[in-house]
Amino acid sequence: MPHLQFEVNKALTQKTKEDFAQQIRETFSEVMQTGTEHIAISLREYEKYNLTIGRANPNDDICLMNLDIREGRSLEKRRELALRYMSIVRDILNVENKNQYITFTQHSGEDFHLIEKYLASWQKGEDPLA
Repeated sequence: MPHLQFEVNKALTQKTKEDFAQQIRETFSEVMQTGTEHIAISLREYEKYNLTIGRANPNDDICLMNLDIREGRSLEKRRELALRYMSIVRDILNVENKNQYITFTQHSGEDFHLIEKYLASWQKGEDPLA
């Protein structure tokens, strides 16, 4: 059950949030070869000067991403996801690529809990809710 967290230093419209979440969910499913019903997304909005990246101008829009995922995904898959997410953030949230930063945190399946069960270790093509 990935928890995909996005923080931006600007206000977003409801439509933008909906489009963004849909693209994020579909992209994760496609790249990581899994379903979508277990994907959790947080989108947090902050005021302009509450997020910074050292190389960005303080007036720039910023997006920080923390992607909590299960262990087992290759560096190549994580890199593909990172680059695709950076494109989505650029295209939908209008944040320049240089003003984005992604951190992956990997957990064992047992770290992810739903009311009915905890998740097992990741396997290609799985349905984690089955």
